[in-house]
Amino acid sequence: MSYYGWAPYVPVAKRRAKAAREMKKLHNQGMQIEPIEIQGRKIARTFWGEAWCNHLEKFSDYQNRLPRGRTYVRNGSVCHLAISKGKIEAIVSGSQLYKIDINITPLAANKWENVRKECAGQIGSMLELLQGRFSDNVMKIVTDQEKGLFPKPGEIKLACSCPDWAEMCKHVAAVLYGVGARLDHQPELLFLLRNVDQEELISEELNMQTATAGKGNRRRLAGADLSSVFGVDIEEPLKSGRKKTAASRKTITKTGNRRVKKSVKKRAVKKTTAVSRKKKQFIPTAAAVTSLRKRFKMNASQFATLVGVTPPTLSNWENATGKLNLRQRSRDALIKVSELTPQQAITEVMRIRLKKRAAQK
Repeated sequence: MSYYGWAPYVPVAKRRAKAAREMKKLHNQGMQIEPIEIQGRKIARTFWGEAWCNHLEKFSDYQNRLPRGRTYVRNGSVCHLAISKGKIEAIVSGSQLYKIDINITPLAANKWENVRKECAGQIGSMLELLQGRFSDNVMKIVTDQEKGLFPKPGEIKLACSCPDWAEMCKHVAAVLYGVGARLDHQPELLFLLRNVDQEELISEELNMQTATAGKGNRRRLAGADLSSVFGVDIEEPLKSGRKKTAASRKTITKTGNRRVKKSVKKRAVKKTTAVSRKKKQFIPTAAAVTSLRKRFKMNASQFATLVGVTPPTLSNWENATGKLNLRQRSRDALIKVSELTPQQAITEVMRIRLKKRAAQK
């Protein structure tokens, strides 16, 4: 509102068209745009997304401004919403583009410890947890209104560039509802927002499993242990000195020298062909690295751990074009990783991270 009366009404379609042009400019300047898009009237469709929205609505401080926020998020006014550690940054389209900054206090250590203990024994599949997918049992604990990860009003600091004097304006309310919609597809962002590491749920689960097995919390996770813990079949390496079985000795005895030589030659040809195919199997290009990461269903942090680089380095690889100019160590690591199955890759990430944590203690 101006000093001389209400500003002229601008239709939603016109505002969205103008916002789209402005966001395109920001994208061209290198900004990664993450809009909130709602299909239909329902803002959140999973129980954890709905739990976030319900959590907001239970606070009397927010009640007056929330309805306008619902309207804004439904009509696509949240042009951008990014969640990082303890922070939400967003851009909302109103009479112009407004910038919103929301800061969330980190979760108290004792509260996170209680969440970890509650989740132990509730995790359906640790492989899914490593891939950023959470079972309903875990999310029910995490989204508990009192004991979970949702912040209280006193832990939320709100700021919007609009001229509205209220701490929670309709633009901020739209962003908070947008968080619920985002959690529908990326529930792991709730852990990031409260500045806690969801992978600590895995270590808590491992502690419970090893204690139940009666072998102590510091049991070494060898290949056989990983097979039982993760439900992954890990092949035992072949011993170089393995003796031939009775069946193989019998076969060789019955065949003539000519047949044996022919068989050996065929195996040699097959082995050579397999080796040559393996060398040509993976060419480190930006598209190939991105495709490999997506095949493993990993986020940037997990895949960077697997390859032995930092997440920013991985991001540079994926944002490049054409064939990557890599160090030999990185090239060899990518080629080796490309030969793994998704389950083997996830298990290897877990092994590396457990080893690092053990070294830090």
